[in-house]
Amino acid sequence: MGDHKDQHLRVGAAVRRRRRALELTLAVVSERSGLSVPFLSQIENDRARPSRSSLEKVADALRTTAVELLAAADPACSVDVVRAEDRDPEPAPKVRSLVRGHHQMHASEFTGDHDAGRELQYRNDQLMFVTEGAVEIEAEGRAYRLGCGDTLYLTGGVRHRWRATVPETRLIVVAVAEHIEAVRDGPRR
Repeated sequence: MGDHKDQHLRVGAAVRRRRRALELTLAVVSERSGLSVPFLSQIENDRARPSRSSLEKVADALRTTAVELLAAADPACSVDVVRAEDRDPEPAPKVRSLVRGHHQMHASEFTGDHDAGRELQYRNDQLMFVTEGAVEIEAEGRAYRLGCGDTLYLTGGVRHRWRATVPETRLIVVAVAEHIEAVRDGPRR
């Protein structure tokens, strides 16, 4: 009824919107991502579904994240339920968007480990919450160890990387969407 369970996730329009917003050609995105222009065109026209690694390459080329592209893939809904059973049954590291559509806030669930060497930097603030297991996060030149129930808040622009230190770790990341211009408070008088 209110679920979007049977809808195919169409990421092409989100890729095209982002590329056009940055005023980039397919050739430039191809050069940055290492993917061919015809394949990128097929992605944008929803004639090809990119693998996780291809989507990450496209996202890097577009200076965003795969999570942001996936979150922007579905039309915005005022109410949307993401069911727990929508999880992928395979135990490999994965990310699952907890909010679909083009919204002001995004939330993602990371299960297992991911590319710990990949440095991340988001335009806006984010909150990281460990729901299971443990992670180590390196930010601002310091390492932070978080266990189940711990949170870490990062302001926009902070470069960071993280890794799971326990198998089957679950990390929830809630962030202000990249398309939102977060305004910092001016000096107080």
